[in-house]
Amino acid sequence: MAEKRETTERMMAMSQARIALFGATGAVGAEMLKILEERSFPIGDLRLLASHGGRTVSWRGRERPVEAVGPDSFRDIDLALFAVDGEVSRTWAPEAVRSGAVVIDNSSAFRMDDDVPLVIPEVNPEDIEGHRGIIANPNCSTIIALVALHPLHRAVGIRRLVASTYQAVSGAGKAGLEELLEQTRAWARGEEPQVSAFAYPIAFNLIPHIDAFTENGYTKEELKMRDESRKILHAPDLRVSCTCVRVPVQRSHSEALTIETERPLTPDEARELLRNAPGIRVVDDPSRKLYPMPLDASDQDLIHVGRIRVDESAERNGLALWVCGDQIRKGAATNAVQIAEALWRRRAC
Repeated sequence: MAEKRETTERMMAMSQARIALFGATGAVGAEMLKILEERSFPIGDLRLLASHGGRTVSWRGRERPVEAVGPDSFRDIDLALFAVDGEVSRTWAPEAVRSGAVVIDNSSAFRMDDDVPLVIPEVNPEDIEGHRGIIANPNCSTIIALVALHPLHRAVGIRRLVASTYQAVSGAGKAGLEELLEQTRAWARGEEPQVSAFAYPIAFNLIPHIDAFTENGYTKEELKMRDESRKILHAPDLRVSCTCVRVPVQRSHSEALTIETERPLTPDEARELLRNAPGIRVVDDPSRKLYPMPLDASDQDLIHVGRIRVDESAERNGLALWVCGDQIRKGAATNAVQIAEALWRRRAC
């Protein structure tokens, strides 16, 4: 009897992952912790890391210490969730892999590396199998767009995508969110708004500039949509033009997407495909003023899709749609946790 109980306990321990969360004190790291708890991820041991230690964060009703990252931080770890910037990831992800962990990285550091899978679990979960220790989380705008577009691409093939993104200030971190709130209060008092996080005032304004401009006039953020979409969809010839705009919205990105497809697809057919696809909520009844909005898409994980209509400017096979999604959750933290779930199922089952 004792031997059977010991075997059961050993099997239970093997089914629980030893997790390291690097970037535990940041916005995305905090959201990852929340989602790991929400989704009851099977955690046997949790190690919280940051560039500098000394802080604590709340986890399952009690305060947990955050350690400073170091050479031994990833020893005896199965999965390492990285919620840090690209330079930090480039330094520490190889260390984690050498220690035996699989890294799921939220930065842009490895996304376009040929030997690193770039994964949206609703779109290309099979690519997880090809990892060599690192799996990359795509850019938030790419995730939101492709969850909505993949069912259509699978059905009729997308040849061309024109995207305009309307990105919330929280995409620029806590500083962006605080700046919008402070500038709004300043405008209400009749004071000059102070500018720090963005190039210009964001309150009551739009800024068509996210990340650095490149030689061809596009920003790096806009080129991510092109390059990442091609890699995730395995569509190297996909034509993409993107314009990214920062808007005075606290949370959740919105995107206007216009596609040209290989084969015809009516709006009703598109709605039916989307209703039956994972991770999507169709909100599309203009007669009742029902369409996706960032307020409704916030603090949850579904991508809201609506305003589906024929693109009357297209010579053939054109559709336009409007999507909204929470860029902190599905656009970052939840997608990473979903990758971890898929990876752990493959290892533990």
